[in-house]
Amino acid sequence: MELPNQANVKAGLEGAGLGIIASLMLFLLLTLLAYKRRDKSAVPGPSWLLGLGPILSYCRFLWTGIGTACNYYNDRYGDMTRVWIQGEETLILSKASAVYYVLKSSNYIARFASKSGLSCIGMDEQGIIFNSNILRWKKVRTYFAKALTGPAVQRTVGVCVKATNKHLDVLCDLTDSSGHVDVLNLLRCIVVDISNRLFLRIPLSEKELLLKIHKYFDTWQTVLIQPDIFFRLDWICRKHQQSAKELQEEMGRLVEQKRKMINAMEKLDETDFATELIFAQDHGELSLDDVRQCVLEMVIAAPDTLSISLFFMLVLLKQNPAVEQRVVQEMQSVLGVREVDTADLHKLTVMENFIKECLRFHPVVDFIMRRALEDDCIEGYRVAKGTNVILNTGRMHKKEFFLKPNEFNLENFDVNVPSRFFQPFGSGPRACVGKHIAMVMMKAILVTLLSRYTVCPRPGCTVSTIPQTNNLSQQPVEENPQSLTMRFIPRTSLSQHDTAHPVQEQ
Repeated sequence: MELPNQANVKAGLEGAGLGIIASLMLFLLLTLLAYKRRDKSAVPGPSWLLGLGPILSYCRFLWTGIGTACNYYNDRYGDMTRVWIQGEETLILSKASAVYYVLKSSNYIARFASKSGLSCIGMDEQGIIFNSNILRWKKVRTYFAKALTGPAVQRTVGVCVKATNKHLDVLCDLTDSSGHVDVLNLLRCIVVDISNRLFLRIPLSEKELLLKIHKYFDTWQTVLIQPDIFFRLDWICRKHQQSAKELQEEMGRLVEQKRKMINAMEKLDETDFATELIFAQDHGELSLDDVRQCVLEMVIAAPDTLSISLFFMLVLLKQNPAVEQRVVQEMQSVLGVREVDTADLHKLTVMENFIKECLRFHPVVDFIMRRALEDDCIEGYRVAKGTNVILNTGRMHKKEFFLKPNEFNLENFDVNVPSRFFQPFGSGPRACVGKHIAMVMMKAILVTLLSRYTVCPRPGCTVSTIPQTNNLSQQPVEENPQSLTMRFIPRTSLSQHDTAHPVQEQ
């Protein structure tokens, strides 16, 4: 009876020995791979740690948000940092020369993200924002460029003035019992109205559409760099898929409504963005999905970027009463009591410097995501084909060139700033196609609003105290919307002294 037991023990010991040997061999192999990988790249960054490094860095991006993680790694490892996202080597750059090189190079016109995530929101090889099918991206970009430049810019000021005044005239609809205005939703309604007047020109319910846009944007932020397993867990991703689907279906209905309006016209005097897309579909140049996604991206671009930027601009204006005084005095000098028009914009230099300083000091979008199409070299470091690149422009704007980089100060734009040091919209072949019209819109909206009102945020509400997230963009946390409301005080009820100083609530 003992012999079989001894044989079993012997076999067990031999098996354990083989297991230990296999484990040691695996450990040596991983150590060798780690050593080779460490030698392969001289870019500073977190350690490989036998494969744990990529997992930990990826988890930080998922947990804290892309923008927050980029700032963490650049602050810790320097202006050029190597991390991993979804197991892929990713460089984070915040040095102006490196950022400018990438922006100007045609080797970095592709973007990176989770393919499953992009499919969820309809951006995989469609639209313009995250489309990395270069041929298709160039094709649809022509339609955006036509709509966002030239004659469209000439019409923009008048449209912005009308839309802004329309919503200011019914300010009571967004004012609570204490006299505070829901500023974020006011600005979102204004910019959606402007986008509709410029690019769609169809009747729509702005508030209902904004709710769907907000849910879509939340989905976009959530799924952008998620692992594939996230999309296999139906109980987790179902609500995000539904949010994306709701806005996509709404855009489909709006496109069909626009088509019916075109067909009912006896004569088409002028075209707009949606009309051009529908004609392209009729001629077989674009699919229905292409048209729907392009309209969707044009509509969502303003409510959760431009409107948030305007919100923070109003906050910064009240934190800096001397700046408000200069802005208002310039408006009064240039405009008197009339509305702003296109010819006035270049005269509003204080307003322009204020907007630029806001975009530098507290940008809503403070990074740009790209991917290397071929092997390259950046600042002496080898960059392999397929490497992800994140340009941390928000950090760059506070590290180089500017006289007072860590202060909000219009002196930072007293001299001409070379483009390589200031990139609020990017530059080069994949620069934001709407950067010029965005500046026009911000000027026209702010001038129209500030001509009629001065705003007063809640006590203690500043850019630094407002809770924010920084994933796809810097967004105020809206769990307690009342903390973000402001009082709107008509300028006609203020004296010159009152205009120059913020009204403090008691």
